[in-house]
Amino acid sequence: MAKARPKSTAKSRDKASLHLRLDFGGGRSLGPGKIRLLELINETGSISAAGRALEMSYRQAWLLVDELNHMFDEPVVSAQTGGGGGGGTIVTEAGNAIVRLYRDLERRARTASSSDIRALARRLAPTSAR
Repeated sequence: MAKARPKSTAKSRDKASLHLRLDFGGGRSLGPGKIRLLELINETGSISAAGRALEMSYRQAWLLVDELNHMFDEPVVSAQTGGGGGGGTIVTEAGNAIVRLYRDLERRARTASSSDIRALARRLAPTSAR
């Protein structure tokens, strides 16, 4: 007689997600955190505001932006000077292309692996069994 699955396992299946990190060698990587930072810079026009939204210091956000700018053949973020409110920061055309490529790759990976993720999630032990 088969055991009934506890509800906690069903909830665990609903929370299953795929996180894509690309390692290019030489310490260069691209994943959901850096991509989200770029998206927030696009939304806020500011490295510091994007960092705050991700609960990281300005220094940490700036270091990630600097890493991204040196990782690719074109800068992904550029500082803007001037204006009444001072300067700001923009994600460049190259940066926006990288975000689009990453999100497209992530979407295809999620679609291609969704049935396998569900199959793995069905095999999870109940949360209380840990």
